[in-house]
Amino acid sequence: MSGTRRKPGAMGPFVSGFEGWLLDLGYTPSTVRNMLKEVGHLGRWMTARGLPASRLGAQPIAEFVCDQRGRDRRRAPTVRSFLPLLDFLRCEGVLVPIEATTPTPVEALITEYRNWLVNERGLAAPTVLRYENLARRFLEERLAAAGSRFVEDLTEVDVVGFLLAETARVSVGAAKGRVAELRSLLRFLYLKGMTQLALAAAVPPVAGWHDTGVPVGLAPPQVQRLLDCCDRSDPAGVRDFAILMLVARLGVC
Repeated sequence: MSGTRRKPGAMGPFVSGFEGWLLDLGYTPSTVRNMLKEVGHLGRWMTARGLPASRLGAQPIAEFVCDQRGRDRRRAPTVRSFLPLLDFLRCEGVLVPIEATTPTPVEALITEYRNWLVNERGLAAPTVLRYENLARRFLEERLAAAGSRFVEDLTEVDVVGFLLAETARVSVGAAKGRVAELRSLLRFLYLKGMTQLALAAAVPPVAGWHDTGVPVGLAPPQVQRLLDCCDRSDPAGVRDFAILMLVARLGVC
């Protein structure tokens, strides 16, 4: 297992796939190693309690987090840090599906969002899955923080705070993907009348400038040829020569 030498217990069969899944999403290698370490801790905790991967969910993870904090770990994990793992296990069909007759508020909303992405936006299945996974992480975090009004009381501060945490550990390209995914969800919530404000506009863009290096100046022979082109018998040529000499000596060209 990358990132740890100890056996990952009940999570052993899923470590390799989860690692590749995280890298494909744009997480940096160092972040992936740290996440896999926590997965190893979780897997050993699950083994000690006889908890199979199929029964993993928010409640068992919350219990695990409380257990780790009780051990005075310097950097105990949070429930949120395991949301990507739940996304992965759900995509792999590992988790026991939630009964269709009793969906959670988040799952009910995700179902409606998925239908909108497919029927109204016409997105391809892989894209729908990516958008759905981020929406689930965002909405589950909001439900834990705000309770039953996790959508109605949504603010710009909540949006920006989630995005900053979500993009802090990924590449610029992956961060731009998170921005697009979150804007899509917020646009859906507004169009369906679930939020009073068009919060998609609150999602900040990700800077990704190109050609930001220091430009390379001309070589001395090139500068000399440029100066030689000035006709110093003509007032305009004298002016051009003076300007070019100033530029050359300042190192601008």
